[in-house]
Amino acid sequence: MQIGTKAVAMTGSRTGHQQIVEVLGRRIVAGEFPVGEPLPVEDRLAAELGVSRGALREAVKALAAKGMLATRPRTGTRVLPPDGWNHLDRDVLAWQQECDPLQLLRETGELRRIVEPEAARLAARSCRPGQLDALRGALTRMEEAEARGDRAAYVEADTEFHRTLLAAGGNRLLGSLGRAIDVALRHHFAISTQTPGAVASSLPGHRAVLDAVADGRGDEAADAVTRLITAAAREVADSPAFPAPADARKAE
Repeated sequence: MQIGTKAVAMTGSRTGHQQIVEVLGRRIVAGEFPVGEPLPVEDRLAAELGVSRGALREAVKALAAKGMLATRPRTGTRVLPPDGWNHLDRDVLAWQQECDPLQLLRETGELRRIVEPEAARLAARSCRPGQLDALRGALTRMEEAEARGDRAAYVEADTEFHRTLLAAGGNRLLGSLGRAIDVALRHHFAISTQTPGAVASSLPGHRAVLDAVADGRGDEAADAVTRLITAAAREVADSPAFPAPADARKAE
């Protein structure tokens, strides 16, 4: 499969259709196709990608469903403004992580500060036994991962902890939000945990959240989550993995 002069391997578990969607999606997020401008004509773009016109049309439909493209008679297929994209779509989040990680980190932190404290307050009131067990299990895995220095396992368990917390208040929309932003949370934690001491220092804060939720102390649960989010913002900023601004990357 060709993109301009670069070959993209059609391998892995992704289908050919999914890979066409990914190639076009990444290029849109990266700004290769300007907002409001039409994509190259169908024959040219299909030849450039090395795919059939039918396969290209299906990929365009998939991206239109994500709010990224619009097809109109006589005007062709145009890129829509990013404000209208579905930024809770897992693919869009993944492409933004690759193309504009700074913005994704900032917006994830803002979303967490807005949503998670109230989610913790609700969880303290409505958390079911199974969800409390899931929180305990995630924290145990975090502690075990920290003890053996397994940062990847820690990030996975940390993501599960916060995803469970969002669902534990009984609000189905919050539960769906937690599942939708799984990619963004994992990216956020993967960056923050690379700051020296960040993993060990976060464990007491997670324990405080769990204890407050288990005891039904909503205000304390909200305060504990807020402290975690504040600490995470500092850890992201100090992380050796903190991505350079786009202008700096281009200058390298």
